[in-house]
Amino acid sequence: MASQAEIVAFLAAEFPQSKCVVEAVGARAATVRHPVGFAELRPGGTVSGPVLMTLADVALYVAILGEIGIVPLAVTSNLTINFLRKPSADCDVLAECRLLKVGRSLIMGEVSLYSAGNTELVAHATGTYALPSAQRGA
Repeated sequence: MASQAEIVAFLAAEFPQSKCVVEAVGARAATVRHPVGFAELRPGGTVSGPVLMTLADVALYVAILGEIGIVPLAVTSNLTINFLRKPSADCDVLAECRLLKVGRSLIMGEVSLYSAGNTELVAHATGTYALPSAQRGA
């Protein structure tokens, strides 16, 4: 298992381009925030799909690192997202991830995405990560 501080330090070192902010990690779960500004908007004044997909993927990765420790070579093997409603262009987007299955070679989870301050889902994602062979059986 990795602490929130360890995960934040790892992400800052390995993904310095990321704008995602780790808000909470623990109990097979994670909450991650993505600030929304002009660069995250698409025509029509909504948060772009790639930003939402990135946030879902990072939330899943953070939950996994919190559960099994820092495993740099864990990789996304599947990510499916359903866009449900227009996210607000004037507030951050939050992703709440819950791991559904933690296996030796695959980990699967679901992510609910919200505009900050709103309880209605803007998107829902499911994803699977493959663990490197060195991690299998650990």
